[in-house]
Amino acid sequence: MEPISSGPSRLMELLARAPLFGALSPETLTACAEKFREAQFTRGEMLFARGDPGTHLYIIFEGHVRLAVATSEGRELSFQIVGPGDLFGEIALLDGGSRSAEATALTAIVAFSLERNAFHELRSNIPAISDAVIACLCRRLRDASDKMEAIALYPLEIRLARFLCVALKGGPEASGRRTPLELPYSQGELALLLGASRPKINAALGALEAAEAIKRASDRLFCDRAKLARIAQWEEV
Repeated sequence: MEPISSGPSRLMELLARAPLFGALSPETLTACAEKFREAQFTRGEMLFARGDPGTHLYIIFEGHVRLAVATSEGRELSFQIVGPGDLFGEIALLDGGSRSAEATALTAIVAFSLERNAFHELRSNIPAISDAVIACLCRRLRDASDKMEAIALYPLEIRLARFLCVALKGGPEASGRRTPLELPYSQGELALLLGASRPKINAALGALEAAEAIKRASDRLFCDRAKLARIAQWEEV
């Protein structure tokens, strides 16, 4: 992959939307952006393994990364797929501990990385970053709590509908208007993310299709946002 010609301006746009940096002033964002470095990874490459030192955090420019935990027996649980604009790897960077999960490139990746010492230098010089860190970690805890609640309390069709609503990332549309959604990972990956087996995911997709909330094609889904939101038991998407 070639270097990003518009890297600095694109990085500023990414940081302005990232949970950890989005509330900072333009001047502070500029100071942060100067500390980032471009990083590239090939499909299937491991960015870091569980137990590795947490030396960098990453924000993705292009591609998708799977975050997962695995047992010594080879059992694996994917708990998040991150894509363009997403930030990850910050936990070990903040507490100085080892990586709590592994990160693997599902596609070719172009990202920007921030090294631990550079980050702590920014925190020392810019107090607002510490407040942003607290807010970001609180959001992470809320998200984790919501995921645990969903797995424990809601049927798979509702969990799947909620997942698709989040993936669509848009406002509600009139019933009958379908929005194409291309998921960058397999049905097996989706099953791992939702804590289910692949056959059960396939059955849940069939149930959403029977409810006319989605229509399946070979490479994407066509989603009715309003119907998905009703199945998800959310007021809006």
